[in-house]
Amino acid sequence: MRARPMVLLNTPEIELWPAWLLRARRGADMRRLAQARWLARRKRDGLYLATVADSGVQPLRPRLPRLPALADALARLARESALPRLRAEPAHPLPLERLQHRLHALGLDEGEYGARTGLPLVPEPDRLAFAGFDRYRRPLWLLSPAARAWARMREAAAREGVILEAISGYRSHDYQLGIFERKRARGLTVDAILRVNAAPGFSEHHSGAALDIGTPGEPPAEESFELTPAFAWLRANAGAFGFAMSYPRDNPHGIVYEPWHWCWRPGLSGIRD
Repeated sequence: MRARPMVLLNTPEIELWPAWLLRARRGADMRRLAQARWLARRKRDGLYLATVADSGVQPLRPRLPRLPALADALARLARESALPRLRAEPAHPLPLERLQHRLHALGLDEGEYGARTGLPLVPEPDRLAFAGFDRYRRPLWLLSPAARAWARMREAAAREGVILEAISGYRSHDYQLGIFERKRARGLTVDAILRVNAAPGFSEHHSGAALDIGTPGEPPAEESFELTPAFAWLRANAGAFGFAMSYPRDNPHGIVYEPWHWCWRPGLSGIRD
């Protein structure tokens, strides 16, 4: 039996997911997923487009030949599948050119916003490693070295009786844009949203190196996390695994205090990966 894929292949508009991690609502789609190794998923809305099995591509939606982005993603998968060790390939940044018009639609200029906040534009990686599941049993995706560091850190905390849970990891530019669209639909202004969420393209979650961390019995992404033993353990030990808290109180980026948000930084721990 061929091993299950453990990597997400990322393209500007399409994600190629290991099919075994996904569920479908329609019976026909469920059968195709069960037989597939990969599923092509549109990032903008999460729409399932096609499955890829050893026998070939099976469309899940009409007119798939008219989607150049899907054709490009499937060509990428064909090239990657020829590699002897798919998971071991290093990640590379995806281009940023699609991002500019999204920022303009929010009334944001990327140069002005970056200068004002001190936040850099963050490209998405072209591949991410499966890092287990988050609190909600959703697949957690991180850069491969960040995934290994997260596993080591969780295990070390557990040995001391501290349970760390991932709340979220990698998020695409499209996902971040959706956060803004949903909050604007509830009546929030862009300025109000920016006090809590980085603009699309500027979130550390795009990098695949950032994690929102929680612990059982504690609500997600709340300041009260700082009162937990899990936060005390992170403050004392996370640096040894390469993780740092990104947004302390009075941070220069104008983002609210986020004791739950930690980012893996290459070289911080000194551990050879």
